[in-house]
Amino acid sequence: MRQEWRVKQTLRPTVQHFKCIEAAELQRCIEGERCNSLTLEEVLQWAQSFENLMTTKYGPVVYAAYLKMEHSDENIKFWMACETYKKTASRWSRISRAKKLYKIYIQPQSPREINIDSSTRETIIKNIQEPTQTCFEEAQKTVYMHMEMDSYPRFLKSEMYQKLLKTIQSNNS
Repeated sequence: MRQEWRVKQTLRPTVQHFKCIEAAELQRCIEGERCNSLTLEEVLQWAQSFENLMTTKYGPVVYAAYLKMEHSDENIKFWMACETYKKTASRWSRISRAKKLYKIYIQPQSPREINIDSSTRETIIKNIQEPTQTCFEEAQKTVYMHMEMDSYPRFLKSEMYQKLLKTIQSNNS
């Protein structure tokens, strides 16, 4: 009886399953196969502005996949982590997450160190002792600017984006 319950529990769909299905669907889109998740309107919006890319449903996910292929996904991961961090209401959770963000992205020689100036880094070091919801804001703005000015134009010219656009256009014809 107990083993049967475990089997039923593992077969029950979870949010993780749906995220995996969605990720697999996006991967098929990126690889040029039939695409049901993305609309032509959304993909065309990405080329209008970086802000449009970052505020659509799938834009940040596809852009993150591109940056990962470019071996420069630390910026988007930091930016997304900051978006989550800003929504953290609990003081204790905020302290824990602030230290984690510092250790992963801000600390010199950290695994995914982002490119920020020393004064921003020093301000963060002071602020994480009693972190507020905005203590990473300046670093997040800097990273956003780097992505917008540097990797976003390359993304729009990339084979990945061009292939995705062609796939969706052919699906609509």
